[in-house]
Order: sequence, then structure tokens, then C-alpha cells
Amino acid sequence: MRIRGGRLPIGRSPAGASDEGTSNEGASDAGTSAEGASGEGTSGEGGCGDGTPGDGRAAGGRGSAGAGTLSSPWARGAAALLAGALPALAFPEPGLWWFAYVALVPWLLLIRTAPSPRRAALDGWIGGIGFIIAVHHWLVPSLHVFIVLLAALLGLLWAPWGLLVSRLLGRAPSASRAVAAVVVVPSGWLMIELVRSWEGLGGPWGLLGASQWEVAPALRVASVGGVWLVSLLVVAVNTGAALLAADRAARTTAGVLLVVCALSVAAMSAWAPRPTDTGTVRIAVVQPGVVEGPGSVARRFDRGEELTRSLEGRGVDLVVWGESSIGAGAWERPETARRLAELSRRVGADLLVNVDARQTDGSGRSGIFKSAVLVGPDGPTGDRYDKMRLVPFGEYVPARSLLGWATSVGKAAGEDRLRGDRQVVMTLPDGARGLRIGPLVCFETAFPDMSRRLVRDGAQVIVAQSATSTFQDSWAPAQHASLGALRAAENGRPMVHATLTGVSAAYGPRGERVGRPLGTDASAAEVFDLPLARGSTLYGRLGDWPVYGALAALAVLCAAEGLRALRRPAPGPPGPPARTAHGSPGRPGR
Repeated sequence: MRIRGGRLPIGRSPAGASDEGTSNEGASDAGTSAEGASGEGTSGEGGCGDGTPGDGRAAGGRGSAGAGTLSSPWARGAAALLAGALPALAFPEPGLWWFAYVALVPWLLLIRTAPSPRRAALDGWIGGIGFIIAVHHWLVPSLHVFIVLLAALLGLLWAPWGLLVSRLLGRAPSASRAVAAVVVVPSGWLMIELVRSWEGLGGPWGLLGASQWEVAPALRVASVGGVWLVSLLVVAVNTGAALLAADRAARTTAGVLLVVCALSVAAMSAWAPRPTDTGTVRIAVVQPGVVEGPGSVARRFDRGEELTRSLEGRGVDLVVWGESSIGAGAWERPETARRLAELSRRVGADLLVNVDARQTDGSGRSGIFKSAVLVGPDGPTGDRYDKMRLVPFGEYVPARSLLGWATSVGKAAGEDRLRGDRQVVMTLPDGARGLRIGPLVCFETAFPDMSRRLVRDGAQVIVAQSATSTFQDSWAPAQHASLGALRAAENGRPMVHATLTGVSAAYGPRGERVGRPLGTDASAAEVFDLPLARGSTLYGRLGDWPVYGALAALAVLCAAEGLRALRRPAPGPPGPPARTAHGSPGRPGR
């Protein structure tokens, strides 16, 4: 075909002209310029500095297979909700720990096919809602519909992560972008875990690394960088697996990166400092079992007393009762202290009980405290720890003036508990060889910094007192007990987890399970011979260094993107209007 004066017949294109348009001139109206050929832009807009071009299908745009399969926004939203919920299966009680290493792959692949950044952020948000509801589903009886609002608010934390995933995994990633994805996508996830670990947002329950509580190599990793480093590795493996599944060109790079992850775990298992055993200590846990109905506080105390008497002659160094083992009614009666002192004399060991009652602390504040109280042969020794981090809605209502209505919908606290102002290390008498214990109450075991602080202050054993009877028939008791393994491994110190109704358990200084745990159907006393240890782990010395490393990785990415934006040439002046065979705006009719 002959072309004169640069004119093209309508509906025709010259041989070899691309679908995206022959030039930038006039292409903006059709959205087919080099700047807008794909849904996300070409390599100049979304290649993360690697210069890799991609077509509409690789970019996850409207022409992608993923978008065709999930063309309905409702179907895509349902898929995102389900994909976000999948990691919950890795936690107890399903306990499919191995599933954690691929559980995020469907979610990552879905976000990768998002037709726009806005849709990627939405997929991240909806998936975050699914994750929060699935991991915290046992709160539904207490919060009812309120959990949906909480999940929607917390799920917003995953919206920027969705953008990050789309940016790094979209299109056909080059080797450099695949490496960046395996580093930065886990770093973004870790920032989500860090933010939602704030007590006011519910605390660090359901950290992905906590699903590996019974895997020995993962516990060794925890001794190096805490649960944070375990989470990083788990998400890195998921990201590598997503690259393997999504793009043939990136498979070699992804395979190499997965091998690097495996070698890193092996190196930490072989060379990370290990605690040195220094003997054993015998600690008993008293679990009275489920006690409900009228007079439950008194009957719970009577059952605890009966079980403690059964420990006579067994040579225990300490007896631990669960959280709220002594209620307000019992603690107000003088005879309670007398009965506890008599138990201590009979067993030959101090008792660590837990009081949930109105009290006055050392600074003169009066109110309801949850307190770990040490009782010896002569009564309370004066050693007392008041719980510092309270359960939102369970023990206090945030912004009660605005959210107080939650007490009429679920089982939110009718009156706020008061917080303690410092952590306490208690020293047992010489009969127990001056053993130093560090008490924690309830979900304080989910906070890595609290147990680390106790060990730095000299605690030889971490002792947790808990009560999960409200969630007796859910996954919560097993999940709560599993946290003890992480805290023990992180700090190289044994840990005891004592509850009212199960699960009660004990762990050695490497996070290994010690003895037989007491399930939710048990009403018994169990004695654990815990190995003591000395020395410090790398996590104990260095603290949350993986968090700072993740922040640095994200900062480097932001700096690189900023430099790319500065170096990108400014767009030139618009060209003349395109001319057609039938005329142009400048010369109509020609």
C-alpha cells in the first residue's frame, strides 16, 4: 500500500506497526502510548529499575489469564478473602506447620494479576481481612459482629503490601527484580506484623513465624533473630515459590534464592550460640479444670488446693497456679492467705498464685489489678507483679467513651483493669537454690520484648499464668501454649505455661517440649523437670535486629524508586495532531 504525506487509511496500519501505536503522537487518547501500553505501564514505569519490558498478559493487565478467570470483582474479592485466610491452618490446632511455606502463594499470585495498582491494594486489604478473621475467629463469641469492623481496620495494613507485591512480582520479573522481591516482600510483611503487635491493635497474636513453634531448625532461627526472623524466612520461601509458579524466566533465580534460604537456616542451626545446661529445677503446674456456674470462684480455689496437696513429698521447688486462680471474694478473706501459707509449708515450696481483684499497688493506686503473687510458708512474701499489657476489650475498652457500647454486644470488660508499671524478677528462698523467676500474665507471652527483658534482668525461668477458659473449645488454648516454645528458644531459658483450664505446658531452653502437657479436658497437677541454662542467645544480645533490617530494605527500595523518578526524562512537547485520509483539525476536508 502506498502512503502519501504521512496519511494512513482509516482502520489500517503500516506493516510492522505495534499494537501500542506507531509513535507517542496522538496515542494518549487511545491509551496506547509507550507510557500506557499496559495496565501498569512498561518497563519505564513499573520495572523496578531493571528495564524489563512486559506485555499486557505478563503485567497482569486486562488481558491476563488471571484477570479473565476472575473478571468479576465479587469473585476476585472472595478469592482474596479465602487466600488471606489460608495461613491460619499452619497454627494450632490444625498445626499444619509445613503449609506456612506455601500458604501465601495463592494470595501473592492473585495480587500479581491485579489489573491496576488500586485493585492490588484492594486485594491486599480484603486478604488481610480474611487473615485477621481466620486467625482470631475464636473471638467471635466475645466480640460478635465487632470483629468484622476490627478486621476491616487491621486489614488496611495489607493494602500497601498489595501494592508492593504487584510492583515486584507483576509482569515478567528479571533476575534483579526477583531478588528484590524475595527481600522486600517479606520486609513489607514484617512491618505489618510490627505495627499490629502494638497492644492497642490487639498485640502480636498470629505472627507467621509463630506457626513454626515445634520445628527445631526454626527454633534455632528464633534464637538468632526472634520470631521476626522466622517470619521473614517463611514469607521469603512463599515469595520464591510464587516466582517458581508464576514465571518461567524467573525460575532459576527463584530456585537459587530458595537454596540460599535453606543454607541460611542450616548455617544458623550449626553455628548459632547454644545455651549451656546447668542442672534442673522441678516446677509443678496446678490446673483445676473448667469450673463454671454458681460459686465457681470458691470451687476453683478448693480444687487448686486439693491438687496442690497431692504434690506433697515430690520435691518441687515451685508450684504455679493459673491466671485469676484467686478471685476478689477469696482474696478479701484473711483465711485465704492462711490456707495458701499452709499449702506452702505442706509441699515445701513457694506458690505463685494469680489474683484478679481490687487492690492497691505500691504507688497508692486502687483498682482492679491482675497480679502474680508469691506466697511462702509465712504467707505472701511481698513479691508481686501487676500485669502491664492488657487485652483490649477483654480487660479494658479502648476509648471507652466512644466504644463502650461494645459491652452490650459481646463480653467486653465492664470496668477497666489497671496496669502495672514495671516488670519484676522474683527470687525464691534458699530451699529452691535462690531460683530467679520472671512472671508474665496471659497474652504477655506473645510479646517477645517482655520475656527478653526478664532474662536480661536475671530470670532463670520464665513463668506464664494464663486463663483461656472463655475460648475452651477453640484453637486459642493450643495457640497460646505454643508461644512458650518461641519465648524459650529466643532467650535460651526454660518456660512454664500454667493455665486454669488448659493447655498447660513446659519448654526447655531450646524451645523443646518438656514432659506431658495438660489438655483442656484435664483437671490435674503436673510436675516438670526443667533444664536450667546459662549464656545468651544472639537474639538476647542483639534484640529485634531483623525489624531494623527490614526497615533498611524498604528504605533502599524507596530511595531507588526516588532516584529512578528523578532520572526519568521529562515528557517532551506534544506533537502535531495525527492526520487522516479525510482531513485533519488544521485542514478540514483535505
